[in-house]
Amino acid sequence: MKSSYSKFSDQELIIKCRKDDYKAQEALYKRFYAYAMGISLRYCINRDDALEAVNDSFIKLFKTIKTFEDHRLIKPWFRQIVVNSSIDNRRKNLKHSAALDIEYADEKPTDFNAIAKINAEDILKLLDCLPEIHKVVFNLYEIDGYSHEEIADILDIPSSSSRVYLSRAKDKLRKLVNSRFLDHERAV
Repeated sequence: MKSSYSKFSDQELIIKCRKDDYKAQEALYKRFYAYAMGISLRYCINRDDALEAVNDSFIKLFKTIKTFEDHRLIKPWFRQIVVNSSIDNRRKNLKHSAALDIEYADEKPTDFNAIAKINAEDILKLLDCLPEIHKVVFNLYEIDGYSHEEIADILDIPSSSSRVYLSRAKDKLRKLVNSRFLDHERAV
């Protein structure tokens, strides 16, 4: 049975949440849970870490909702909370994996026609193969649109390191695409 709160707009739920209406908080949680998990899973190693980051995000959301400006949209604001919570959750592990690795060799040129055949699920699987720091920087820059300076602030690294990690992430992705998709097509 659906709650009567499910018919309320985001703004109406926000107003009720400001009054500590727990049913409105539950409705807002249910409305944005999948959205938050989708974001968090890109930054966390496993589902448990992602769930912890999502729950932390909702706690932060409900603690700060009274300061939320009415003219803003909640989704982008909440997205930033989720990204920051996910990064915070991963920060200590990132520091352990932040060592720069050297492993570059000449490689075959990429066949861009074959790349067009790769779907989003394939890309997400490839991202999971990247070292954590590369994956996080790639997500922040390419998917969430943060600048290198913003990434540097979030991860507490120099902006030049952000650029290096992004470049290496792209190089590794190119190699993975070549080895998993293009070499296979050439063999067929």
